[in-house]
Amino acid sequence: MNLSMQRRSYLAAMLAVLAPAKRLTAQAPANSPIVLYCDLSVSPAREQEMLKNFHTIFQPAAAKFEGFIDVKLLKLRKVYSGSAPANVNYRFQLTYQSEELRQKWIKSDVHQKVWPTVENTLASKDYSTLLFESK
Repeated sequence: MNLSMQRRSYLAAMLAVLAPAKRLTAQAPANSPIVLYCDLSVSPAREQEMLKNFHTIFQPAAAKFEGFIDVKLLKLRKVYSGSAPANVNYRFQLTYQSEELRQKWIKSDVHQKVWPTVENTLASKDYSTLLFESK
């Protein structure tokens, strides 16, 4: 078999393997992940306490629950265009496999115990909560 035929055989084999994977990724999953955002106003005097509680108490507890994908705490660094929500200096981002599984988490005794360790460090408990789904 010459080099040209070997290349064609190799490419044909690669395409045969990749074609089914492309069909799978083109279809939207039946249960798309959700992402919850909370825009928080963390009291500067309690910022270090909040960060410690988030990383050592809340995050490890959340990671143990069914459906958990990720949780992040993002600090606002700079506004490039438009305007940031008033007094917001952190954004909480929680990703779950589904809203149903996230609801189980927030209704759990564990969540009722660990979320206040973060929430009680806020300057205001009047924060925006936005739920998005992956499409």
